[in-house]
Amino acid sequence: MTLAFAADAPLSSRCRGGLGLARERTTREVRRWSLAALLALATGFVVPAQAQPTAPTAATGSRTVNDWLMRMHDASRQRAYMGTLVVTAGSNMSASRIWHVCDGAQQMERVDTLTGAARSTIRRNNEVITFVPESRTALVEKRESLGLFPDLLRTPANAIPEFYGVRETGSERVAGYLADVVEIVPRDALRFGYRVWSEKKTGLVVKLQTLGEQGAVLEQVAFSELQMDAPVSMEKLSRQMNDTKGYDVQRPTMRKTSLEKEGWQLKLSVPGFLPMSCQTREASVASAGPSPLQCVYSDGLASVSLFVETYDAQRHGAEKTAVTGATHSITRRIGNHWLTAMGEVPASTLSRFAQALERAR
Repeated sequence: MTLAFAADAPLSSRCRGGLGLARERTTREVRRWSLAALLALATGFVVPAQAQPTAPTAATGSRTVNDWLMRMHDASRQRAYMGTLVVTAGSNMSASRIWHVCDGAQQMERVDTLTGAARSTIRRNNEVITFVPESRTALVEKRESLGLFPDLLRTPANAIPEFYGVRETGSERVAGYLADVVEIVPRDALRFGYRVWSEKKTGLVVKLQTLGEQGAVLEQVAFSELQMDAPVSMEKLSRQMNDTKGYDVQRPTMRKTSLEKEGWQLKLSVPGFLPMSCQTREASVASAGPSPLQCVYSDGLASVSLFVETYDAQRHGAEKTAVTGATHSITRRIGNHWLTAMGEVPASTLSRFAQALERAR
């Protein structure tokens, strides 16, 4: 998913699900692209204090799709845990080690890649720093791209139940824990489905699959080993986060904007997908030309990112489509600009976005 575990909705002070950041960094190594995929169900569940899950139906004992999402969120903000997370997408596999702690108001996580290039990422709420030992650089960001769907759940426009249903399918063991298994089923062909394992007693997400046609598994995120209620120290993670000695610290500045302000528009909307954020990176004195534009859209679970930059024949080459696991990407030239559309949605959905984007002036 991008089970909207990604996209750029503002981060609240409540805690996000830890599987999200780990999935983001691990998947980045698999796919070699810099976007947080949104997105996955395990990633940042934020539920406002006034929004409480409804009680299970007395007759059937079943929960609604929103009930399940909020239960999973609550589990992530009430427990400390550590474990090894494995991501498989197509023929690619990657793994990371995660430490997660949350006190109900503040969350901290550390994620170390175990495969591919060495990376250590530490997050405190929306503050993120990524250490790259090989180049001795540390990238400091204010990242608002964790935890999308909860922000939609708290608005009157919450449309997740309109586009997704839920089906309970039993229970299975994952990483030594008995977990409830539920399928989040799309109501149309514009989005993927998801199969989620949440630990039976707590609701913590321990495994997630993104499902394509006929239930084919496109991508999987799962703990291979997990210790709940682990002795993870927020103080120790804070010290590690602040220890940048010997690193070149880089702090890119992002500017919030909109498609319309930048002279763009979507001539046709895609059902269920709402604009979540739009931003550009502030240009440095040494940079040439305008900064690339990134806009994120989501239906609350799935997300799509549109990147627009000045066309460069030497760098951009031919228009193309690509797929890795559940992630599709499309590149397209629009006049003097180059569009890269990317998301964990069916190719036809991404194509709708790519074909709808046009200059407004």
